[in-house]
Amino acid sequence: MPALKLLKLPPPVAESWEWQMHAECRDVDGSLFFHPDNERGAARENRLVAAKTVCGQCAVREQCLEYALESGERHGIWGGLSEDERTRVRRGQRRTSRS
Repeated sequence: MPALKLLKLPPPVAESWEWQMHAECRDVDGSLFFHPDNERGAARENRLVAAKTVCGQCAVREQCLEYALESGERHGIWGGLSEDERTRVRRGQRRTSRS
């Protein structure tokens, strides 16, 4: 049986999460940032653009992206990047750290 990869979550310190109180997405329907099953084509692209537009106006976008990368968040738009975009960033970070 393959071992499950555990997420590395930041410590549960209030200061570590304070940035979320200032996130632009707090007042937006969360489903905008997570694709429904079988969403494809124009519907998916339109949702991604709308979510990234919210992120683009967010004062804590960098903290959000840092959280998603450090914790291994695998779903949704975080810090303005999709799942696939964050995967590419993590791969680049691994390559850089090995060099």
